[in-house]
Amino acid sequence: MRIRPLLLPLATAAAALGTLAFVAPASSTPLFLKGVDARSGSSVSSIDTGALTNAPAAPGATFDLSVWELQEPVGSPGSPTTIPSSRLQGANGFQDAYFYSDARDGAMTFWAPEKGVTTPNSHYARSELREMNRDGSPANWSLGGTHRLNATLRVVSVTSNVCVGQIHLGEGGPSTKPLVELYYRANGDIVLGTENSPSGGQTTHAVGQVPVGKTWSYTLGVSGGHTIDLTVNGSTTHYAIPSSFNSYQQYFKAGSYNQSSSSSTTKGARVAFYKLTVAHS
Repeated sequence: MRIRPLLLPLATAAAALGTLAFVAPASSTPLFLKGVDARSGSSVSSIDTGALTNAPAAPGATFDLSVWELQEPVGSPGSPTTIPSSRLQGANGFQDAYFYSDARDGAMTFWAPEKGVTTPNSHYARSELREMNRDGSPANWSLGGTHRLNATLRVVSVTSNVCVGQIHLGEGGPSTKPLVELYYRANGDIVLGTENSPSGGQTTHAVGQVPVGKTWSYTLGVSGGHTIDLTVNGSTTHYAIPSSFNSYQQYFKAGSYNQSSSSSTTKGARVAFYKLTVAHS
């Protein structure tokens, strides 16, 4: 008697460019793609052939990635690999063990292990998007006007602490600091870190609490040149921007920027996004 292989169906997802709505999966069973465990990044000796056969389209199929560049925790020391927006776009766009569409719910998923290649100014690995202009040049916008980063996400797993959104300093001075970082901690606390000045020092603010694995939303932005605006699950807070930042341009970042390091390539932070858009006016 021939035994027919069992192929597991993909979870269905309703998606529209810029407005994405998915149902988060209840389980965290590993998914194997292309010979790696897509949830840990580790090599595997056996592959879930059903999942491989039904491998989902890349994140670029349902997310507008024309205004993003991807940085991954691989490459040479001090020089992480970056993937330009041109390679991220479309159903056949880039994806790997660090950046992929989850086969069960279509989420754009970022994996950052505790051990990985970092930038020269950080001890922590990241799988993270950096805002770009549509012509492929790095985005740099002034504090004047209104700028918004909107996201719906869930932290699938985290060892200690992960940054899921940033407003980062661009052109205008020597500082490589962020203006704002939005953190999610392993106990479920959501914390905003606002930089005291371009030379450093950060003040933290508790802004919410969501259990690991649960979906939540945030809007992070600035308005009027002087105010940071944050909304987490409908609750909004505001923070003054010190005048020492006035000379700097800014840009958004989003993904999994792990805030802990060790020799482990299996421990880290995995973050799944169901919506990610930027708006400037």
